[in-house]
Amino acid sequence: MARFNTQLVHGCPVNDNATGAVNPPIYNSSTYAFDSVDSVPRWDYARSGNPTREFLEKQIAQLEHGTRGFAFASGLAAIHAVLSIFKPGDRIVVGANVYGGTYSLFNEHFTRWGLRSDPVDTTDLDAVETAVVGDAKKGVAPAKAVYFETITNPLLQVNDVAAIAGIAHRYGALVIVDNTFVTPYLQQPLDLGADIVLHSATKYLAGHSDVIAGLAVTAGEDLGGRLYFAQNRLGGVLAPTECDSVRRGIQTLALRMDRQQENALAIARYLLAHPLVSTVHYPGLQSSDGDGHGDAAKGLRGFGGVLSFEVAKGIDPSAVLDNLHVFRLAVSLGAVESLAELPCRMTHFELPREERLRIGITDELIRLSVGIEDVDDLIEDLGQALDAARSHADGRADEALSSTAPAAEADER
Repeated sequence: MARFNTQLVHGCPVNDNATGAVNPPIYNSSTYAFDSVDSVPRWDYARSGNPTREFLEKQIAQLEHGTRGFAFASGLAAIHAVLSIFKPGDRIVVGANVYGGTYSLFNEHFTRWGLRSDPVDTTDLDAVETAVVGDAKKGVAPAKAVYFETITNPLLQVNDVAAIAGIAHRYGALVIVDNTFVTPYLQQPLDLGADIVLHSATKYLAGHSDVIAGLAVTAGEDLGGRLYFAQNRLGGVLAPTECDSVRRGIQTLALRMDRQQENALAIARYLLAHPLVSTVHYPGLQSSDGDGHGDAAKGLRGFGGVLSFEVAKGIDPSAVLDNLHVFRLAVSLGAVESLAELPCRMTHFELPREERLRIGITDELIRLSVGIEDVDDLIEDLGQALDAARSHADGRADEALSSTAPAAEADER
C-alpha cells in the first residue's frame, strides 16, 4: 500500500476514466442513463452518488483509515447528518469548548427534536466518565455518544482520543471526533478508537479559502450505512466541482501544514515573550520545550497552525486586529494566507457571554490561523499591530486624564 504522502497525491481511483487523464474527471451531470428499465446502474442520480464525489469520499476514508467516507456541502452539513442518526430522547456528551456553529447546532436546533446534549470538559477524564454514565436516580440515561474536537477551538486544548474512546465504549457510547484542526496528517482518530471522524474540509484539507465543504468517515459498515441514508435523504451533498477543489487541496496538505506549524511555533514563542500578551494558547509550546511525549502530545504528530492569545489588561484586542496588514481580519482557518479574528465577536458569538467566560473564551482573546507566508513578515505585522494598540491605549489614558483635570483644579481651589 502506498504511504500517506503518496495517498495525498493519488487517492483511490474509481476506475471511471478511460482517457488517460492524470486528474479524475469532473462529472457535472445531475442524472445518468439506464441501459434498460430492469437495469441497476452504478450511477442513477447525483444526490445518491457521483464519480467525482466518490473519488474524494474514498480518499478521505483511506487517509483516515476508515471504512466509508462522505462529502457534504459544509462542515455543519456533515455534523447535521451525523447527529441525525440519533433519535429523540438520546443524550450526547459534548465537549464544553467547541466551535460556535457546533454549539448552536446542538443547543438551538437539535434540542427542538428532542436530542439532549450535556457539556463536559473533555480534558477531565473523570468528568467525561461521570457524564457518560448518567444518573439513574435522576432519570439521566447513559449517553449514546461523546462528541469533541481533537484540539479545541479556540483554546487549543488537546483531547486524549484513545482515553475518551475507552471510557465511551465501556458504556456502549459512540465516539465522534471533529478532526479539522489537525487533519489525518497529524492524527487518525479512528486508529485510536473513534467511531466517526468529521472535518470542515473548508479549512486545511482544501486549504485555499475558495470552497465550503464537509467530510465524514466511519469506522464500520453499519455506521456507514446509517450515515449514507442521512446523506442521501437530507441531500446536503458536495457538488462535483467543489469535490475536485478539495481533492486538489489535499494533494499539498503535508507541504502546507509543515510550513504552517513551523510558522505557528515561531509566532507562539514571539507572543509568549511579548510584554503586551498575557497568555498564549498553543500546545506546540509545551511539546517543543520538553521531550514531546507529555499529555499534550498524546496521539498527535503535530499541533497545526492555529493559536490564540490574550492581550494584557488595558490593551484593546480590536485595536490589535484593526491594525494588522499581512494577517487578514476574517473567520475560518487552515488556508495558505494568515487570518486573525476575535472569537467573542466572530466565531463564537453564538455562545452567551457567561458561557464563553466560564470555559475561558475571554473578551481579550485573539485567534490566529497561521499561513505559509514568510514568518518574519508575520511577526513584524503582529509587532506593529501591538505597538499601535499600545499607542491607542496610551491615547485613551491621556484623554481620560485631561478630562478630569478641570475638576481636579476646582478641588484644589
